[in-house]
Amino acid sequence: MLEVVRNTFKNPELRKKILYTVFILVIFRIGSALPAPFIDASALVGLTGDGNNIFGYLNMLSGGAFQSATMFALSIQPYINASIIMQLLTIAIPALERLSKDGGDGRKKINKITRFATVGLALVQAFGYYLLMRNSGAIDQAYLSGAAMWVVGITIVLAFTAGAALVMWLGEQITERGIGNGISIILFAGIISRGPAAVEVLYQNFKQGSANYLLVPLVVAIFLAMIVFIIVMTNAERRIPVQYAKRVVGRKMYGGQSSFIPIKVSMSGVMPIIFASAFLSLPSTITMFWTPTAGGFWDKFFGALSPTGAAYAILYFFLIIAFNYFYVAVQYNPVEIANNIKSNNGAIPGIRPGKPTVNFISKVISKITMVGAFFLAVIAIFPIIFTNASGINVSLGGTSIIIIVGVALDTMRQMESQMTMRHHRGFLE
Repeated sequence: MLEVVRNTFKNPELRKKILYTVFILVIFRIGSALPAPFIDASALVGLTGDGNNIFGYLNMLSGGAFQSATMFALSIQPYINASIIMQLLTIAIPALERLSKDGGDGRKKINKITRFATVGLALVQAFGYYLLMRNSGAIDQAYLSGAAMWVVGITIVLAFTAGAALVMWLGEQITERGIGNGISIILFAGIISRGPAAVEVLYQNFKQGSANYLLVPLVVAIFLAMIVFIIVMTNAERRIPVQYAKRVVGRKMYGGQSSFIPIKVSMSGVMPIIFASAFLSLPSTITMFWTPTAGGFWDKFFGALSPTGAAYAILYFFLIIAFNYFYVAVQYNPVEIANNIKSNNGAIPGIRPGKPTVNFISKVISKITMVGAFFLAVIAIFPIIFTNASGINVSLGGTSIIIIVGVALDTMRQMESQMTMRHHRGFLE
């Protein structure tokens, strides 16, 4: 491994990309620690609760910047939301679908629309965050009346919006000039920054008593096992063989080779967990603004959906499976895959072209989707089960671990490909 790192930094181009990425991440972390004006962040300490409400989710994605009310409090969340909305609209609106299939120029136009949508969503989220801080007492009463209210309100909203736009720009710079996908790298950096806090929690549990002397090493072992399991499932794929027919062009013969279509087990990545966790965080978020009558229907309802309860875990499990099927259905079209195979004079051995090929691909994708859905669901609910069984509440969220491992693997593959072109041994050998 040390030799690989040494070879990486021996290459001037690759070294420049790595150092540029590190430089961008340093700017990101500085912005995540730079406080926004007119805000008392100490009043927001209890806002995220145990981390299982919508604010805890946003705080996790921002690396703690949301709770600290810094300039990058919104982090990359507006861009993620805008990207998801654009993906769905690309399927629903024919004009956007044509743009997505129009090569590089079409993608540039979609990216431009996504940037404008990001700024618009950031304005809405920044205004909502401003109202939340007013209700939480994070803004001094002297700034909540008269002309000062307008000046302070506009300043705070524009500061958060500018921070979100700058984070988006930093991510694009990493993608263009650095290593890996910029947005994923920034998300990765934000989550990793919370690592010391998780280690501190483990240390405090270790100091509490003899019962935790065995539990803390067990947590570390389980954490490593989850990483190995996620790596195996992330790399797992089902390969559909494709045989291409021979064709003669002039005096030359083309085709005749065999290939395959790789279908990942984890096709949807972490998106189903993000959808499900955001949906299930709404009840605990509502209780932060409205306290139901003790013993009443709503009190029992919200209590049953407590993030540490069995009902929450069961509902979380099935929502992840449902959202996984939905996301895969949106992203992968068996008819389009079959048409691409046919247009390239290819065929799946033993399967006739046309509708039989579509049915075969649909059947394969359905089976693979079920395996990937159960994989995501198990990873997501395991921390809940472990916390209830051991009493140790640590940052072992399935979303965080999958994002960390996925981004690390993707970045290593990109470095692998660049080093392979220069005859260096890679990370994944």
